[in-house]
Amino acid sequence: MITVSGLSIHRTPMEFIREIIRKGVKNLTLVDREPGMWFDLLVGAGCVKKVIFAMAGFEVLGLAPNFRRMVEAGKVEVEENACGAVVGGFRAAAMGVPFLPLYGLIGSDLMKIHEKIGDWKIIKSPFNGETLVAVKAIQPDVAIIHAQQADKYGNTRILGPKYEDTIKPRAAKKVIVTVEEIVDHEKVLEEPDKTTLPYFYVDAVVKIPKGAYPTSCFGYYDVDLEHIKTYLDFSVKGKFQEYLEKYVFRKG
Repeated sequence: MITVSGLSIHRTPMEFIREIIRKGVKNLTLVDREPGMWFDLLVGAGCVKKVIFAMAGFEVLGLAPNFRRMVEAGKVEVEENACGAVVGGFRAAAMGVPFLPLYGLIGSDLMKIHEKIGDWKIIKSPFNGETLVAVKAIQPDVAIIHAQQADKYGNTRILGPKYEDTIKPRAAKKVIVTVEEIVDHEKVLEEPDKTTLPYFYVDAVVKIPKGAYPTSCFGYYDVDLEHIKTYLDFSVKGKFQEYLEKYVFRKG
């Protein structure tokens, strides 16, 4: 099970995702609150057997076409979730507890589904008798985080919006960080407040300039909407394989 950084079309580890496809990895389980291009790309490339998510899309540019195609063809197992429950599951794993109590899920059809799955349960507060939902911890095998900076030891700086990227690394068994640049350790020591993710959470650091492209990376580059429109155009017109050949495998 893997999860990644960012949100939809912002600061996701796209070059790492492209390398997964190039390596021919299969049978992945993906988990995220609001995945976007990375999710659609992996699913479309046939790398995925199961997805756990709350919503998937490209913000103003619409929904995820390859994900839809593969689900309609019965090629991907889908476990629909809720934003709060996904984040709650990550938080529970990060805290080292088996579940987290939440409000707001009771009464939805998702409650019925997840009671059958066995990862949500209605409970009573032992303090005031309130009805809550216990959401089981979600512990990914690997979290892949793209950030702006890190030193050689793995002390990582995420600039701008953090999304769930302070939680996912603490929840996962292993953490791989890709960064725009490696900074001197002395700089990290001089500005400790800018370290988002300390080295002891990080298993590997990889320098990949423009590693989030075509999604955005705050302070370094904006989202390339024209490229994403091209991706969507290829995908909805049945030319996804051509996109892979040109932009992932880079042939021709």
